[in-house]
Amino acid sequence: MSFKERIFHTLMFELCSLLLIVPAAVLFTGKSPWAMTGLALAISLLAMSWNYLYNILFDLYYGHDRLARTLSLRIWHGTLFEGGLLVVTLPLMMWVLQLDFWTVFIMDVGLAAFYLLYAIAYNYAYDHLRARYIRTRES
Repeated sequence: MSFKERIFHTLMFELCSLLLIVPAAVLFTGKSPWAMTGLALAISLLAMSWNYLYNILFDLYYGHDRLARTLSLRIWHGTLFEGGLLVVTLPLMMWVLQLDFWTVFIMDVGLAAFYLLYAIAYNYAYDHLRARYIRTRES
């Protein structure tokens, strides 16, 4: 993927996830929509930065043929990504939500589980739609 496409991939990933997660966070936490949107945007900016770096490193190690990736490799990819992000987001969530470590840890693990499944589905769909688009352009 080119630099420009990686940016597009990341922005679309985050935009779609924000549309899903902010309403759920407001309902689950009882916090204001503004607070949850601010927290979600902060986490999103952290995630985008981590996503860009992480995927470059992952591609260097596992290769650039994204369509050849197995389900187990996609699960490994998502698990490592979410684990790294969990380390960074815990203190931020504790500070914004004013909750204790264990409460935020459980919430963050729940978010990580959601994002793990979301990332696998998003990347699978993106890779296949991208391949179809490229085939169409080449014809």
